[in-house]
Amino acid sequence: MAPPSYADIGKQARDVFGKGYHFGLVKLDVKTKTTSGVEFNAGGTSVDGKVAGSLETKYKIPAQGLTLTEKWSTANVLNTTVDLQDKLLPGLKLTLDATYKPETNAFAGKLKEEYKHEKILFNADVNLQANPVVNASAVFGYGPWALGYQTAFDTGKSAVTANNFAIGYTTKEMILHANGSDQKVFGGGVYHKISDDLETGVTVNTSVGGSTSFGIGCKYALGKDSCVRAKIDNSSLVGLSYQQKLRDGITLTLSTAIDGTKLNEPGHKVGLALEMEA
Repeated sequence: MAPPSYADIGKQARDVFGKGYHFGLVKLDVKTKTTSGVEFNAGGTSVDGKVAGSLETKYKIPAQGLTLTEKWSTANVLNTTVDLQDKLLPGLKLTLDATYKPETNAFAGKLKEEYKHEKILFNADVNLQANPVVNASAVFGYGPWALGYQTAFDTGKSAVTANNFAIGYTTKEMILHANGSDQKVFGGGVYHKISDDLETGVTVNTSVGGSTSFGIGCKYALGKDSCVRAKIDNSSLVGLSYQQKLRDGITLTLSTAIDGTKLNEPGHKVGLALEMEA
């Protein structure tokens, strides 16, 4: 089994804080799949009265290892992604990601590469522009350990613009990780699955000569169809969430963010998300 990607080191702890919360917005997400294998995903959000939406279609051609994805947003931006998986080399995935704005005739693109092996996972991408920035990362796995490095090279400046590292240690019930960015920002976290119903997470981030932030969060399953989430950070921001499966393919999430330092003042946020899949 390949190690996680660089971006996924510490993902479990971050998910305790990020997933299941929709502060200050109303969200609708609808997914369906045709008998021919075409997947549709229509979504929309409303934030402070501003509504945005998108329609995404995905079609897979297994015999050719191809996946075609098109997404059109209400901002009139068309995004097209073409994935080629395991055809040139086992474990190799090549991606062309293109964005087009008809109003301004602006085009942007990116080439991506991912290679998975039992002991290593390598990612790279490059922008399709005059002076592209090349991003690359590699994660080496050894037993429960994962050691990752990430860098970026700006060809226009002929300079390295990122120098990051991360390390993770995984057991059956606990995952620990630590990371550093450009020798200026350091962080880490712990994810602990206490039982089948209860998950907890702790994250800490500090900058050299700057501030330190930390948070504690948990997720508790009330049953097979519902769960509650709670989190708090050192700025006394409290997040609460309740998620309920109404029926197969329909999930409702209610969440709120409360500023613990201003309990008697306005400004607290609530959120609602409805996800449907057929």
